[in-house]
Formats: sequence, C-alpha cells, structure tokens
Amino acid sequence: MNSVKTGFFMVLLTVLLVLVGNILGGRQGLYIAFVFALVMNVGAYWFSDKMVLKMYRAQEVSRAQAPELYDIVESLSRASGLPMPKVYIIPQGSPNAFATGRSPKHAAVAVTSGILQILDRNELAGVLSHELAHVKHRDILISTIAAVMAGAITMLASMARWGALFGGFGGDSRRGGEGSIIPYLVMMILAPIAAMLIQMAISRSREYMADKDGAKISGHPLWLAGALRKLQQGARVTPMKASPATAHMFIINPLRGGGIQSLFSTHPPLEERIARLETMSS
Repeated sequence: MNSVKTGFFMVLLTVLLVLVGNILGGRQGLYIAFVFALVMNVGAYWFSDKMVLKMYRAQEVSRAQAPELYDIVESLSRASGLPMPKVYIIPQGSPNAFATGRSPKHAAVAVTSGILQILDRNELAGVLSHELAHVKHRDILISTIAAVMAGAITMLASMARWGALFGGFGGDSRRGGEGSIIPYLVMMILAPIAAMLIQMAISRSREYMADKDGAKISGHPLWLAGALRKLQQGARVTPMKASPATAHMFIINPLRGGGIQSLFSTHPPLEERIARLETMSS
C-alpha cells in the first residue's frame, strides 16, 4: 500500500511540474529549470553520503572499535541479503540514526553515541533493521528523484517571481495582457508549497515501509517499537543539532515542531508508527 502511495505522489509531482511549465508559457523554461535541478540533485545523489557523514563528524568504526554495534549490523545484513555496509558513530548525545549511500554496495549506517547509551541490544537491532530496510528499498534514489522534481518546480516558481519583477512573462502578449499575471502569482505562491508537501508525503510513506520491512528483518516488531519510545523521550531531553536539509534521513525527526509545522514533517507521527508495529506483533 505504501508503495502505491509513493507512486501516486511521484505522479503528482510530475503532473505539477508539467502544469507549472505550461502556465509559465513555454517548454524552454521548463527544460532549463529541470536541467539545473537534475544536475544539482544527481551531484547530491553521488556525493551526499560523504557530505552528510562529514557534516555530522561521523567516524567510521571497525569491529574492534565497536564490537556489539558491528556484530549487529553484520548479522542483520546477512539476514536481509545485503552487503555489509560501513558503520559510523556520530559524536552527539541526542539518540538518532540514519542510513545513506547511493546503492546497497555503497551504503553506510550511522548511529549517534547517544543512541548507544539508551538502547539495549534488541532495541538497537530494531533501529538498525529499519535503516537496512531503507538501504534495501534504495530510498536514497527515490528521495533524490523526488528532490529533482520538487527542485525543478521551485526553480520555475522563482523564474516566475523574477519575471513578475521585470515584466518578463513569456506568454503575456499572447494571453491577455495584465490579466495573465494572476496564474503566475498563484504559481509563485502555491507551487513550491505543494511540491514540498508532496515530497514530505513521499518521505513519510518510505518511513512506514522501512518500519514494516525492518521489523521483518529483525523478526521482532516490538524491538523497534520500544526503541522509538525511548528515542522520542531521549530527543526531548537532548535535542539534536541537525540541518533541515538532512532531517528526513534520521529514524526520528531531529527537528521539533507541532501544529501546522507537522504538515511539513518528513516523518509520520511516532505514535502511529508504534501502533502499526504493535499490530504486526499481535
């Protein structure tokens, strides 16, 4: 079901991109914006793993340096049929974890030092199973494609804004003079918001899938459910210093926010995730 939702949201992004291009009057602007977005996001796809690991000062560890952590990752990798990823520890007290890498052969899992302090072995296995499910699903690729679409839409909206400032609407003379500015104004305001909401919805669907398949990898849904409860409490006590650009990568949202901000959250509600995991175990 979540795969169907992801496909549906990807179609919505594509349709939105085409509509924005048509409203802005011509394919040339659409192609230029898409090429720029593609170049930026393909670059991010190839180098994002190194960038984000460096951003959080993650340190690669061997079996000798972190025997329990390394053994858990190795065991779960075998169980899921994945190559052994690189293992990193992030020197932050806030409990969290993420996976990165452009493919299963170029994957890495990273955990904070804080998560190692509050989770027992089973709970840690539940978290790492979730992250390996992301690797197995190639979620980095899916999120990159979504980012390409959303980035292109945002660029087109920015082009419309500059066009409004300098009177450079390509289709103005053909569409009725001043009246044609209304679609541009609507697109400038709504298109980036819609693209962001769709992109966030894709991320939330992938989190549900990783929870479900991660629980299958470990064989114990309640391990992850218990871990999520502890992570939620730990994050409240020790907030994480994280960039909004990388918040979607973590197993729980490192950025706090409620109300309308929850619409823009990259993660589904923890209570709902826990409830689904508990249902799997019954």
